[in-house]
Amino acid sequence: MRRRKFIELVAGLVVWPLAARAQQADRMRRIGVLVGLREHDANMVARLTALRQGLAKRGWSEDRNIRIDYRYAPGGIHAQALAKELIALEPEVILAHTTTVAAALQKETSTIPIVSGFIVSLARPGGNMTGLTTFEASIAGKWVSMLKEVNPSMKRAAFLANPEIKTYDFYLRAVQAPAAALAIEIIPRPVKNAAEITNVIEDLAHVSDSGLIVAPDAFIVVHGDLIIALAARHRLPAVYAFGYLVAEGGLMSYGTDRVDEMRQAASYIDRILRGDKPADLPVQAPTKFETVVNLKTAKALGVTLPPGLLLAADEVIE
Repeated sequence: MRRRKFIELVAGLVVWPLAARAQQADRMRRIGVLVGLREHDANMVARLTALRQGLAKRGWSEDRNIRIDYRYAPGGIHAQALAKELIALEPEVILAHTTTVAAALQKETSTIPIVSGFIVSLARPGGNMTGLTTFEASIAGKWVSMLKEVNPSMKRAAFLANPEIKTYDFYLRAVQAPAAALAIEIIPRPVKNAAEITNVIEDLAHVSDSGLIVAPDAFIVVHGDLIIALAARHRLPAVYAFGYLVAEGGLMSYGTDRVDEMRQAASYIDRILRGDKPADLPVQAPTKFETVVNLKTAKALGVTLPPGLLLAADEVIE
């Protein structure tokens, strides 16, 4: 159930002359979308639906004036080949979902505008890329504090992430400072496949007063079911960046609203289709965050979610 709503910052309104808008809408425009999740992933379907809604709100619809070509590279698999394939279709703008696919696209083109939802720096990225930054240091601090609230005796937390993603070091540094302030040791645990994920969680389960921080990247999402199952089997409290992983059985999460981000990404695509250059469009910081907790999972793990955490939750799954 939804407990509270965050106020969304409204993006700047660009007023376009009516004649120019009509001229733009007269011809079919081509958009490429390369995402790092499976095609039929429920959360990905919801995000792409939000993208189309955001475009429609700005006058773009697939049955009238745009064509969208979709390619899927779950966990970054075949990302480079799919990037090459998508660029060969000559889209006017490409939406890149996850840092891995964004990097693959940048290797293939320096001219086609790329809108990414996973830019780390708030500075203008320059060149042909712009978009949204979906992470800031305060999020990492919240992950650590949530683990401490669930288990005040917690002494260590494994940081589970794919070391090959560009944001690995950024995420790791972000969790270390708040963890030190709470007397929690962060144990980096880079993983590249399911076997390594299994080994890390099984080893951690043998160490008392431990928890798990699951990094926000597509590789982790692809293996989300495995991580959730292992954490449940070993009664290990874990915090995630994505609320839908909590809906699937994870304990708790804190992060940005990924569906809302897709609606925001539509504004970048709109402005580029209408003539703006990506280098002139500043990166937008996240404005909508959500906390999700799962009471059923908490009961199965034998942990008590404190009243403060429950009160702060935007969604409580029972």
